[in-house]
Amino acid sequence: MSQEYRRVALIGLGLIASSMFWSIRRGNLAEEVTGYARSEATRDTARRIGLCDRVCDSAEEAVKDADLVVLAVPVGAMGPVAEAIAPYLKPGATVTDVGSVKRDVIQNVGPHIPEGVHFIPAHPLAGTEHSGPESGFATLFDNRWCLVVPSEGSDRDAVDRLRRFWEGIGANVEEMDPDHHDLVLAVTSHTPHLIAYTMVGVADDLRRVTDSEVIKYSAAGFRDFTRIAASDPTMWRDVFLTNRDATLEILGRFTEELFALQRAIRTGDGDQLFDYFTRTRAIRRGIIEAGQDTDAPDFGRSVNHPRQGGDPSR
Repeated sequence: MSQEYRRVALIGLGLIASSMFWSIRRGNLAEEVTGYARSEATRDTARRIGLCDRVCDSAEEAVKDADLVVLAVPVGAMGPVAEAIAPYLKPGATVTDVGSVKRDVIQNVGPHIPEGVHFIPAHPLAGTEHSGPESGFATLFDNRWCLVVPSEGSDRDAVDRLRRFWEGIGANVEEMDPDHHDLVLAVTSHTPHLIAYTMVGVADDLRRVTDSEVIKYSAAGFRDFTRIAASDPTMWRDVFLTNRDATLEILGRFTEELFALQRAIRTGDGDQLFDYFTRTRAIRRGIIEAGQDTDAPDFGRSVNHPRQGGDPSR
């Protein structure tokens, strides 16, 4: 792959940004990658493990002369970060993000982007329950989707460059309208996470079952809930506060479905339950056939996260 950007700046050095760095290095997609994290401890860790070619002590320093700036901070922090770096952005540079909410990011980041700088939101649909600079690995985005969400008036050439950059990282790329993005993600990610948090919370509240029993006898379904519910709390707090309308809409639909299942169980309607579970089973088959997961034991997930290669399939 050719280098679409000579210098890339990563603002925030968690799972996504660190995986981006290892992917960039794997594909030789940039001459230099700078990085910045608000926490001094995170910056020290990044330097220790060789994350980024240069770890800076300020966001302003990191974005200087960068051709691509990636905002990889919680969505609630993106507006203030954009305001802080705006005076230091190189004319002609592209600013993008990796947040899982798009309309709120556009409203809070867009006004701070100076004229002559391209703002093109994006969202890689990849992740694990792990966070921090040591959690990244080069293959995180391989054969996963990255949704590019151009804002109104986005430069077509700049959008195409960003698309090619994400393809070089290993992702499949599609473009999407911001409001539609937020609704789709409310279905596929945000509401499932909220349900997982709730189920784990319910188990914690069941005083008839001791904590040790919940852990000791965890079956696969509950284990998957706990894996999802272990995700970064700051990120998910911001997601629900900034994608409130779409999440509440999908939660309402979920509640209606739940009431229908409650009624079927209460009335002994086995046919309705069987038909419902048959339809939902087909969704799982579709995900596997689309190459977005595997039917291998434990979904093929490995406990190892090799930074430079391998396939953890998280």
